[in-house]
Amino acid sequence: MFEGLFQPTHLLIIAGIALLIFGPKKLPELGKGLGEGVRGFKSAIQGKEDSPVLPAAIPKAPEEKA
Repeated sequence: MFEGLFQPTHLLIIAGIALLIFGPKKLPELGKGLGEGVRGFKSAIQGKEDSPVLPAAIPKAPEEKA
């Protein structure tokens, strides 16, 4: 059913349309963001993600009563 879906010609057409829509300056930024997202997803799946850092407890100032 999907044997010939992603042939090289189709991929070139999709890349050309993306270039027209986003422009040459925006495409590297989109690629970088996509790559970082995939890397983060892979590391989360493998359990190598750093534990989230919780902010230090900030003592609250005493409330003034009027």
